[in-house]
Amino acid sequence: MGELGWEKRQFGHRARLALSPAGSLLIDEQAHAARAVWNCLHAWWQMMPKEKRTLANADAAIRQARREVDFLAVLPAQAAQAVLKTYFQAWKNFWDGRASAPNFKGRLRSVMSVDIPQGRDLQIKRVHRRWGMANLPKVGRVRFSWTKDLPVGKLANMENRITGARLVKDGLGWHIAFRVQMLESKPEPHTGPEIGIDAGVNLPLALSDGNHRDHGRAPRLPDGSADRDKWLNTMEKSKLWRLERRAAQRKTHRKPGERTSRRLHHTYDQIRGLRAKATRRHQDWQHKTTTRLAQTYGVMVVEALTITNMVKSARGTIAEPGTGVAQKAGLNRSISQEAWGRTVTMLTYKAGRHGGTLHKVPAANTSRRCSACGFITPGSRQDQATFVCKNPNCGWSGNADHNAARNILHLYRTGHALIPAAGRAVVRRAKRVKPATAR
Repeated sequence: MGELGWEKRQFGHRARLALSPAGSLLIDEQAHAARAVWNCLHAWWQMMPKEKRTLANADAAIRQARREVDFLAVLPAQAAQAVLKTYFQAWKNFWDGRASAPNFKGRLRSVMSVDIPQGRDLQIKRVHRRWGMANLPKVGRVRFSWTKDLPVGKLANMENRITGARLVKDGLGWHIAFRVQMLESKPEPHTGPEIGIDAGVNLPLALSDGNHRDHGRAPRLPDGSADRDKWLNTMEKSKLWRLERRAAQRKTHRKPGERTSRRLHHTYDQIRGLRAKATRRHQDWQHKTTTRLAQTYGVMVVEALTITNMVKSARGTIAEPGTGVAQKAGLNRSISQEAWGRTVTMLTYKAGRHGGTLHKVPAANTSRRCSACGFITPGSRQDQATFVCKNPNCGWSGNADHNAARNILHLYRTGHALIPAAGRAVVRRAKRVKPATAR
């Protein structure tokens, strides 16, 4: 198939589940059991000598734990095996420098999920224009929203099929994320123009040709930062503020050491649902915007940003306290809400899917250098949105993010691009040597 210009592609499709209260409670128990299996594996890994840390010994330990601990038996056996494989893969990612070392999963800070590794166990069938049915282990037949055609029934074969799924819970409830394998033709090289893209706070995506991408309905606060609830309408904002005020009052009247009441938990669930709705709308905007960019431009250039360093606090220490702490905290929130890393990830795989390429250039001084004369003159960046070149021989003025986007494209054209990132969602770090405990 490769000689004919075809290749296998894997992608995910997420749909909302229509669960009954009993079914939702059962999947909650499975997710907690999966987290407990992960924590048991991590404790076993720390206790075992290095020569006994093998996949077979870990599998035997899980089987024994599921026989001795009653609530672990709620988790299907294949889902427990998936946790085992994920845990060992996490250590491999750490040794290769792609991620940090695995750790214990907390009840509140970890995402609730259950893996279904075998796609044939789902037995998917479309029953309506808007609904499909899937078989969930130990739960039964469950409806899910049919928003995209899936390779099931007569459309399924060895090249086009569903290889598995994962159940994931967020503020809107339980969803099923299908892992789909499709045979698609290799895209021809994209002949579109080159474009420099700057991700900012004042302007979400500034393009070097002036065709910027804005949220459209995002109001600005007096300090110029984006509204943290910009993806909610007026009624939803009012409801969110009312719920937050109610939660603060109930939390104030709670005595120290007293358990959280059900009413406060219900209020937190409502807040979480509104936040999840705003996140879904933002992701929808990101998907549509990045798809249009990948279809329009053949070469896209972005900055190689280290976002974790950009959102560090400015509080300082007791001996040397920082300045402008509140302003820096607001900027950090705006940067986190824009999710620049997720935007770059979408551009990366969509550029490869449409035959284009995505490159990264160093981010140093792209916002301070004038794109017209090329000089860095102090005071040119007047505020978050305005750039006025102080060079007496230039005087160019315009949007600061637009100026940075032009500089980004200029760096690429002058040969300062890093390794092309199209086709990879994660840029590998330098490979490390395995720890002595794992050799």
